[in-house]
Amino acid sequence: MDYTKYYSGDIPSLMRSPVREIFRKVDLNAIFSFAGGYPHSSTFPVEDIRRISSEVLDKYGAKALQYGATQGVPELREVISKRYSVPVSNIQITTSSQQGIDVCTRVLIDPGDTVLCSNPTYLGALQSFKSYRANMMTISEFRERLSRGENPKAKFCYVIPDFQNPSGETMTLEQRKELVELAQKGDFIIVEDSPYRELRYSGEEVPTIYSLCPERTLHLGSFSKIFAPGFRLGWIFGPEELLDKIYVVKQSLDLCPPIFDQYIAAEFMGSGALDRNLQKSISLYRKKRDHLLSLLEKYMPEGVSWTYPEGGLFLFLTLPPHIDTVALYDKALSAGVAYVAGSFFHIDGSGKNTMRMNFSFLDIERMEEGIRILAKVLEED
Repeated sequence: MDYTKYYSGDIPSLMRSPVREIFRKVDLNAIFSFAGGYPHSSTFPVEDIRRISSEVLDKYGAKALQYGATQGVPELREVISKRYSVPVSNIQITTSSQQGIDVCTRVLIDPGDTVLCSNPTYLGALQSFKSYRANMMTISEFRERLSRGENPKAKFCYVIPDFQNPSGETMTLEQRKELVELAQKGDFIIVEDSPYRELRYSGEEVPTIYSLCPERTLHLGSFSKIFAPGFRLGWIFGPEELLDKIYVVKQSLDLCPPIFDQYIAAEFMGSGALDRNLQKSISLYRKKRDHLLSLLEKYMPEGVSWTYPEGGLFLFLTLPPHIDTVALYDKALSAGVAYVAGSFFHIDGSGKNTMRMNFSFLDIERMEEGIRILAKVLEED
């Protein structure tokens, strides 16, 4: 049966995730995977979760298993408020940070509207923007057009200022201030995606864009990288008027974020267990980052360069111009190594000679063989 005639007008705009396609086809434990953004399972606080789950049931009983408020349970919003010094009224809990991106786009974008972003940028955000039939423009192009006296229009700008996915780079304070000034001049909202902010291994912390311009910023946070992704919990800081529209959108999506998960997250964050677990995670990921950087120095052929992230889970490789990492992927996978081609993160399809490398998932003792194989594949191309 041909179902084409039943599809909505949005369907042609949907974009498959090449990362998810890798996960569907390949057993990640059977290869050397530098592809996904999975945290390492040793950072999951299994014993804390077992203990806190019991405590939550003792404390809240059936309430923890019931439907709850769309904006999130008060206990979690209050703990987040205390930790980040943001009023409770400016906090919305989401079912994952990815949902945060999607609801912001749904609230702000009509088909044909423009979203600004860096190039490259997070693949999951591009999927959301395309699904709502938005046009995408780089921040630099918007700035140039504005400086030429043109009047480009954009609804919002999407950025990951801390340890960007995919590049691993961090915006300086000056760059953040310049973006705020551009938003004021160009009259757009800033969506600041910040899932990796607390995973810093070197360098100095930089103020959030939200702290610089709260009236014009929606700040997205996530428990996936600092707690466990299986809980599917995130949050948004923002102006109450914008959050009210997001609140209404969420009612039609999922009614409310997972209640039991929220109570566990509230106890985990409020009890100090999150900070203890973060110390362990940061120590592990710092070692893994440093080890991967040393392996790249040891094995990569001439003409390959890479970023030096101060935190997060990724770094970005730039290869000689003649290498197409999409075309090379099957050969690398056949040799037992997975990465994500960098062109998927570029809004214009550029970056064909780039790739994203994750250093959080693969066990540190398996990294060297994976990089050695990848370097050999590159040398043969």
